[in-house]
Amino acid sequence: MVENASIVSIASGSPENARAAAEASGAAHSTGDWRETVSHPDVDLVCITTPPLHHREMTLAALAAGKHVLCEKPMAMNVAEAEEMCAAARSADVLALIDHELRFQDGRQKAYAMLREGRIGKIRHVKAFFRAPHRGDPNIAWNWWSDLASGGGALGAIGTHVIDSFNWLLGTSISRVFCQLEAQVKTRRDKDGVDRAVTSDDEANLILRFADSELTSATTGVVSLSMTEGPSYKNILELHGTLGSMKIDANGGVSIAPRGEKRWQMVDTDLGHAVEGVADTGFSRGFVNFAPKIVEAISESRRSIEYAAAFEDGLAVQRVIDAAHESNDTGKAVEL
Repeated sequence: MVENASIVSIASGSPENARAAAEASGAAHSTGDWRETVSHPDVDLVCITTPPLHHREMTLAALAAGKHVLCEKPMAMNVAEAEEMCAAARSADVLALIDHELRFQDGRQKAYAMLREGRIGKIRHVKAFFRAPHRGDPNIAWNWWSDLASGGGALGAIGTHVIDSFNWLLGTSISRVFCQLEAQVKTRRDKDGVDRAVTSDDEANLILRFADSELTSATTGVVSLSMTEGPSYKNILELHGTLGSMKIDANGGVSIAPRGEKRWQMVDTDLGHAVEGVADTGFSRGFVNFAPKIVEAISESRRSIEYAAAFEDGLAVQRVIDAAHESNDTGKAVEL
């Protein structure tokens, strides 16, 4: 638990799940109607962790109720929804954040500073490689994650983190995207035993170009994401510059190789702590650092947090996600 904070209310589409989570967390209130949580007088911050299909409606309701909002990614179903959410947040005078918790790994913040110190020079090329094998199991049941109309898929779940990481680390935006999406597992059986088509992607491959900035010039990128490839979990970012290269691993470990060196040199970083009982993929390590910053900002009536992704950052990512879907549908690169 975070100091000076408590869980007041938990809502779920399943009242039984909400009740069980409330009992486990010590929350006094649970409900099957999310509107009860949003309007609860003792709730200061609403954390929206639903399928993306519901993000817009829940966010707008929370902002209208004067609540601070931490919304999961992808921010919305499309750019139009994200723009509406941004406009509402600008009028609400509250914290409006997207949960890109990897920004709060100590190693990523050190990498951010090192890039601005010119440690690897101007960035020429970046790579992202993500592999998680569990959805390669065809016996995993069909649910919203398998449904494009609900916002499911690897591009939204993982691609958003990659896009945000590059935007943030490089201080720029993606200007061109070519994307190929695939569902390697074509059908799954739902909870009623019915075989249903998988309409979302479990594999996403992107070729990127970045807008020029202080850190970038004619910079290109490649992203490979798979939720079906084995044998084990892997999440790596690489940045290659005029003076050397940098690598960031899943837990925020950072390595650097000055140009001409043949081996990576580890940078001293604090890997922090994972949440007990949760798979250690690096994400919980970032959130353990992020959560106290949110509580501190609310207690001090601040409307921003250093390094945190605001709604405008979520909108920037959503523009790339929409362009990636357009590219996949048309077979052509899309300019942003």
